Amino acid sequence: MSNVENCPNCGAIFVKNAFREVCTECAKTEEKIFDEVYKFIRRRANRTATMEQVIEATGATESLLVKFIKKGRISLAQFPNLGYPCDRCGEFTRTGRLCVNCSSVIQTDLAQAEREDERKKEALRASKTYYAVDRAKGNWEKE
Repeated sequence: MSNVENCPNCGAIFVKNAFREVCTECAKTEEKIFDEVYKFIRRRANRTATMEQVIEATGATESLLVKFIKKGRISLAQFPNLGYPCDRCGEFTRTGRLCVNCSSVIQTDLAQAEREDERKKEALRASKTYYAVDRAKGNWEKE
């Protein structure tokens, strides 16, 4: 379903859909910048360019380059020095939304939380008191 929204770049009103997040004019501008960036990094001498070098040579913004990478328009497999910032710490990464360090920290924290939950469940099981009825005597006894 389409929504009428303001363009995040220029503020113009446009119909936002699954394929376009900016107005038509900004989309044309982004496409021109993409063509310039792609021509630059496809040259053999520039295939090892870093984000800063690409930004300096083409005039593209870092956020626009990250957008091209995350949408799959620029394949990082062909360009070893390109990447984007980790969503958690801002460190350079080439896969996923988190860098290796943040991913490791989160996995460690999750494992620790699981161990803590298991410890609490075990403590709860150990603290339960069960009663049994001696039908012959008709009273309750602790087990």
